[in-house]
Amino acid sequence: MLNIILFGAPGCGKGTQAVRLAEKYDLYHISTGEVIRSEISRGTELGKSMEGYISRGELAPDSIVVEMVRDYMRSHNDKGCIFDGFPRTTAQAEIFDTLLAEIGSKVDAMIFMDVPEEELVKRILLRGKDSGRADDASEDVIRNRIEVYRAQTAIVADHYTKQNKYFEVNGLGTMDEVFNRLSEVIDAQK
Repeated sequence: MLNIILFGAPGCGKGTQAVRLAEKYDLYHISTGEVIRSEISRGTELGKSMEGYISRGELAPDSIVVEMVRDYMRSHNDKGCIFDGFPRTTAQAEIFDTLLAEIGSKVDAMIFMDVPEEELVKRILLRGKDSGRADDASEDVIRNRIEVYRAQTAIVADHYTKQNKYFEVNGLGTMDEVFNRLSEVIDAQK
């Protein structure tokens, strides 16, 4: 069972590449952001509790995110997964490692998609024109999301670096160029 974490700042292309990689390697694609947005659009209790965090560009509380992933993993543990947007904090990573160990699995690789900040802002603003997402339409909110990422999420790389599971790829170029770089890292883990 192969478990890959795609990692990088908002707008680096994790979601786009995760879909393609999940198909190529026959993995489940778990996007915590998509799950949260779905809960918000359906008006669930989880969605209502998350809406304020998302609109400010803040991270969801660890306890809620970990429970979402735990529930998903319980019903989808027959093959590996590609995680898009999880774990986002060191606490989530530690809990996640324990969760995977409980089902006889582990993280095989965390792959960081490196993209400069100005390119990230440009990509998200462009995406916001099509998506209608409020958190993609404001440059201030976008820059706050990137800052929150740097302060709270980027340090998760240290957790997986200590386990020799951290890899970095250049996130600039065509979708196919980035996909090929990611595939090279994943192929080396098999």
